Amino acid sequence: MDSAAFQIFPVPASAELAGITSRLLNQLPAWFGIPEANAEYVESATHLPGLVAQAGTECVGVLLHRRHFNESAEIHLMAVAPAWHRQGVGKALVDVLVTDLRKDDCQVLQVKTLGVSHPDAGYVRTRAFYRSLGFLPLEETNDLWPGTPCLIMAKWVSA
Repeated sequence: MDSAAFQIFPVPASAELAGITSRLLNQLPAWFGIPEANAEYVESATHLPGLVAQAGTECVGVLLHRRHFNESAEIHLMAVAPAWHRQGVGKALVDVLVTDLRKDDCQVLQVKTLGVSHPDAGYVRTRAFYRSLGFLPLEETNDLWPGTPCLIMAKWVSA
């Protein structure tokens, strides 16, 4: 599978985007295994815009994002179907977002993920993925997600 095997489309905040998000999260229990958190992610798709990776008629990836300020944005959620891991879907989703943010004079993009002090092997790969795209770790905190370490990573998107 290569990037020609899928396309990236913007999808506005909607029930449609929430449905896509729900279907993808259900395929990823190792990363998204907390029902309450999943419900919040699905609900957020009704008010945050997204990008969807589609292969034929199948949605194989989703990225929800928010703009905090003119200068900064955040990847709120990214999920890629397991069969499409390591096939360029996640990178393509982030690349499209970064291109759009540059056009809109955004300067920095952040993402929050499970902190390095937590031993989860899946998130070792997640952090390595974000590092490979130029995200740098800024801070690990226990203040955002009670009982769970949160690593804040960021990358410059301005040219």
